[in-house]
Amino acid sequence: MIQSHRPLVRSLLISFAAVTLVVSGCKKKPVAPAPPPAPPPAAAKPTASISADRNSITKGESVKLTWTTTDATNVSIAPEVGAVTPQGSTTVSPTESTTYSLTASGPGGNADSSVRISVNAPAPVAAPAPSLEEMFLKEVTDAFFDYDSANIRQDAREALQKDADWLKNYPQARVTIEGHCDERGSTEYNLALGQRRANAVKEYLVSLGISADRLSTTSWGKEKPFCSESNEACWQQNRRGHFTLNK
Repeated sequence: MIQSHRPLVRSLLISFAAVTLVVSGCKKKPVAPAPPPAPPPAAAKPTASISADRNSITKGESVKLTWTTTDATNVSIAPEVGAVTPQGSTTVSPTESTTYSLTASGPGGNADSSVRISVNAPAPVAAPAPSLEEMFLKEVTDAFFDYDSANIRQDAREALQKDADWLKNYPQARVTIEGHCDERGSTEYNLALGQRRANAVKEYLVSLGISADRLSTTSWGKEKPFCSESNEACWQQNRRGHFTLNK
């Protein structure tokens, strides 16, 4: 009787083991937790560089600025230029020595660069040397005479001394001495009087050391008055030994 139940018990044990294996196989395996996300990479720090085609100019000249930046969202140049592109160039004309500063900013921070331009005062422009004619007109003066006289007065002596000094300083100058008279008297008389006055001036200059071959004379009498009024003040201006520079 006992032996007849053994196959049945064995079958039950085998079935139970199979069911146990099936149930065990149906359970889900535990899932490993996902790794935390990697932090985003740090933003790159901007770079900035500025230069000039020359660092020294003369006032009134211009200079070319050139710059480059990386990783920047805002770029500016001070003074005066303001916001600019990340790379580029511009021309500036500073009136005094100036430092131009480039500033670049972005998520990664800021960067700066600068360049200094020295501005020099323009060289003084030398005034052109006056011509011989300009100096002659400025420094050589006439000799005046009394009425109906060809005598060298004291004031005329002083004027002629200065004229002689000038002629000595400029030996290349040759002059004509014109004798002039006032309106009184005949044309013929005044032509002769004018010649005497011109000759008197020449002789006095020769006595002061001026070579006679540098001095020529002529007379205009009363034909070329310097003043046309009929009074003594005007007549005095017309009684003279007048100098002209020979071309």
